[in-house]
Amino acid sequence: MQTELSRRLGVEHAIVGFTPFPAVAAAITRAGGLGVLGAVRYSAPEDLARDLDWMQAHTDGKPYGLDVVMPARRAHGVTEAEVEAMIPDGHRRYVRDTLAQYGVPELAEGEASGWRITGWMEQVARTQLDVAFDYPITLLANALGSPPADVIARAHDRGVLVAALAGSARHARKHAEAGIDIVVAQGYEAGGHTGEIASMVLTPEVVRAVDPLPVLTAGGIGTGDQIAAAFALGAQGVWLGSVWLTCEEAELHSDALTAKLLKAGSGDTVRSRALTGKPARQLRTAWTDAWDDPAGPGPLPMPLQGLLVAEAVSRIQRYEVEPLLGTPVGQIVGLMTSRRPVQAVFDDLTSGFERAIDRVNRVARRREEG
Repeated sequence: MQTELSRRLGVEHAIVGFTPFPAVAAAITRAGGLGVLGAVRYSAPEDLARDLDWMQAHTDGKPYGLDVVMPARRAHGVTEAEVEAMIPDGHRRYVRDTLAQYGVPELAEGEASGWRITGWMEQVARTQLDVAFDYPITLLANALGSPPADVIARAHDRGVLVAALAGSARHARKHAEAGIDIVVAQGYEAGGHTGEIASMVLTPEVVRAVDPLPVLTAGGIGTGDQIAAAFALGAQGVWLGSVWLTCEEAELHSDALTAKLLKAGSGDTVRSRALTGKPARQLRTAWTDAWDDPAGPGPLPMPLQGLLVAEAVSRIQRYEVEPLLGTPVGQIVGLMTSRRPVQAVFDDLTSGFERAIDRVNRVARRREEG
């Protein structure tokens, strides 16, 4: 699966794998792809440095990348405490009532919330970059559009390619104008923050919009023949995230959540603002239903929603409250039916790609012979 972009990235296969788990990212890199570590959960720079040290020691000298979440709109000098103060009491009450309805215990005294996304704040993301640029990362990706111009320049000065996710051709053109190197066309099927256009439609639109910039297809991809389809649509590679969640190296810390993922079908996800305040595809649960219920107060805008529900999500995960337990995941979850090592997933992707190409070639030969 070699393309001009994969050669530029220095990888054997044009597969970029996003994951919040260092062990998964390293395994993707060792398998011949580009493992990209998600930084959003790292509020302390020393924690990110620790995991990048581990990545550096476990990637066999092969390339890897980092994904940050830097909002398009800058909020200079706004502290987390000031943002917290904007959360209405009615929303806090709704969280308490929902947790009480399902009997979710409190965290033990002194136990910190383990799920607290502060990486969306620009000052936090910048401290992450201060750490990351001390390492030989190959790619810097931003999940919320183009990074600020000085960040792009800083990356380019270090020879780091910059990627940005786009949910429409209009967004992709803005990324190109901002000077990024790679556009990730993220279709409606994808897990996490995503737009409203399916990848089969979105990919060729984005390819045409930003030509000659390379495009990665994301959303609904978890098999080799789907990768072949992305190539046929003009992409130079794929960006995969959800498919790694049920790998043996993934650290979900919840057997119950893993079981839900393995059992879920492609129709068991929902695009909801329940988790962060922006539409994000995730498992449909009683928690997403509560926030999508017209009788409730409705989710707050990002970043307020993420701060509002942080402790609640930690409690749900800590005590594995099954009706409320969920995670961002794409519609490909219906094909994620067993726990396997990353290498086994990679082997299936590459062999499936080869079979798909053979099928297409047979069709082409018959046409030539006919």
